[in-house]
Amino acid sequence: MERLSYATLEKAGYDGYLLKSAPERVLQFGEGNFLRAFVDYFIDRLNEEAGFNGKVCLLQPIPGADALRDAINAQNGLYTLYLRGFEGGKKVNAKRVISSVSRCINPYVDFKAFLANASNPDLRFIVSNTTEAGIAYDPACRLEDAPPSSFPAKLTRFLYERFRLFGGEKGKGFIILSCELIDHNGRELKKCVERYIADWGLGEDFARWVDGENVFCSTLVDRIVTGFPRAEAASINEANGYVDDVIDTGECFGFWVIEGPQSIAAELGLDKTDLPIIVVDDHTPYKQRKVRILNGAHTSFVLGAYLKGFNIVRDCMNDDGVRGFMEDTIYNEIIPTLDLPEADLKDFAHAVTERFKNPFIDHRLLDISLNSVSKWRARCLPSVKGYFAKFGRPAKNLSSSFRSLVEFYSRGERWNEAHNALEAKRGDETYLVRDDAKVLEWFLANRALPLDELVAKCAANADFWGEDIRAYL
Repeated sequence: MERLSYATLEKAGYDGYLLKSAPERVLQFGEGNFLRAFVDYFIDRLNEEAGFNGKVCLLQPIPGADALRDAINAQNGLYTLYLRGFEGGKKVNAKRVISSVSRCINPYVDFKAFLANASNPDLRFIVSNTTEAGIAYDPACRLEDAPPSSFPAKLTRFLYERFRLFGGEKGKGFIILSCELIDHNGRELKKCVERYIADWGLGEDFARWVDGENVFCSTLVDRIVTGFPRAEAASINEANGYVDDVIDTGECFGFWVIEGPQSIAAELGLDKTDLPIIVVDDHTPYKQRKVRILNGAHTSFVLGAYLKGFNIVRDCMNDDGVRGFMEDTIYNEIIPTLDLPEADLKDFAHAVTERFKNPFIDHRLLDISLNSVSKWRARCLPSVKGYFAKFGRPAKNLSSSFRSLVEFYSRGERWNEAHNALEAKRGDETYLVRDDAKVLEWFLANRALPLDELVAKCAANADFWGEDIRAYL
């Protein structure tokens, strides 16, 4: 079979949407599965539905990972995306050939090609997903590095090249969309850039241009991306009649919240499509909704469900008892503590149940259990406190989830050196409790206490929760 390309698709009589040529309007730091199933998918849809007419130039963020870059370039930037899940009570497996990507550059091999993008007058958007550790200041980076190692340093060097070429001309700045999973990602990225400007002595004129002509947007991204379907790739290629080495897969649900001026929505053409992308003054309520409902739901039921014998999230959703507990928690204990319109919150909650039913994802409860103490503090405790403040009594289900957490950890009997975890028992099965060493040591030291006493002692541990939370439970 031939490799996926525009020529291959033409021979096959492909009748889907394809954008063969367009100016590169987006520079993307990151070529991985998530951005290609999320941002590049949305750009592809905007090209088709809103006349965005833009290609995305991908940048390889780390050295030594050339295989993906080479495969993307060998396929003219094309790849097949499958969005799969459970929607409207039905199983969905939607295929789309993505044509929004133009090429992929490795700046560690071809730094000049990276900088050359700064001379492109059509370039307007910069997108990044360089992992949670990507937005960090590294004092070792220098202006003359080719390239600097940190992402913020690379971005600063690129912005400086843009400023140097266009002389601070109005309209030549960028809309910068940070997708890293940290709080206020755009704001934190701008702080790093400003530090490099000062440390590298790039001048007040450049600093003013960066501040006045560039918009650093904090964003919330929401889609589970399962990536290359290794076990299915051969059969997928056989069915398609071409070889695609960068197939991508993800769930159907997707939602992108961009914090910034409404002019961004106009530039993207969001009024011409029904894509789940919104531009708002403050993305915080939407992040709170995701953390408290989606992540909070996970954390509130998985440990108790595991102790009852369940192993996969989907199986939990097919059990009336576990699903009922989760939905009662969301609708009656979490949603009343949130500030967005109730209809929006309930629509999101309904989508969460369908996402958890996804027949294409085997989401293991033990995988979700990792670092549950810090997760419960971030995801569940705000709802516990909010419910208590509003109603003057403990939230029954969330309090029960705390008890399940303590029981799950307290079953740890001995230290497993190989995994830095506690070995625990569920019936005849052994499972691993994985968390920070200090957390695990505390539970191991206190496991002999009766469960009621251990729950109270754990709730009183301000090192875990930031305060004594016994009154809320």
